[in-house]
Amino acid sequence: MTLGRPRVHFRRTDSTNARARALAERGAPHGTLVTADEQSAGRGRQGRTWSAPRGRALLCSLVIRDPPRLLPLAAGVAVAELAGADALIKWPNDVLAAGRKVAGILAEGRPQNGWAILGIGINVAVRPDDLPDEVRERAGSLGLEPREIEPMLGWLLAGLERWLAAEPSEVLRALRERDALYGQPVRWEAGCGQGAGINEGGHLIVVTAAGEVTLQAGEVHLLG
Repeated sequence: MTLGRPRVHFRRTDSTNARARALAERGAPHGTLVTADEQSAGRGRQGRTWSAPRGRALLCSLVIRDPPRLLPLAAGVAVAELAGADALIKWPNDVLAAGRKVAGILAEGRPQNGWAILGIGINVAVRPDDLPDEVRERAGSLGLEPREIEPMLGWLLAGLERWLAAEPSEVLRALRERDALYGQPVRWEAGCGQGAGINEGGHLIVVTAAGEVTLQAGEVHLLG
């Protein structure tokens, strides 16, 4: 296994992605792992914050050299497998269990320099009362104990190792089997429609009243 070595761990840091980015810029090798018990400025997509109580979430970021084309989607498959047989992937970066978000993925690339940072946060042992009021209705947890975070990290790294090396067709097949948006009413900044699957480029297809739309990036919300 090449992922997870070397490893830098913080009891508290601003953002594991920020720390991993700094290491990558200084030449850290592929697979370098940054973990933390707590983040003061954890980030999600679209500039959102990622909130997790100390010692109850798996918080990690990896330096990925020569990242695969479907990096965030392959990571989503690995995380969903870890979350359970019924876990679904909400394109492009969330993992849901029982309809609630239990994990988020943030991939930040530097294609011109041949590397990317893959950040993953999983609510392994988060309790409902640990969550801020504004996310309590939609966030969930795997319902495990804090002592299980470290074993979960090992399983996650093994899954990532496999899925980041997989053929794009295999990643897409696995993603489609767990597509939380397929056949569901969705909305995004520019409109609304019904999820109609993931194309070969890893983009979301939505059927609207005006026809078919392909979304390459952005935030998509499930309606209802």
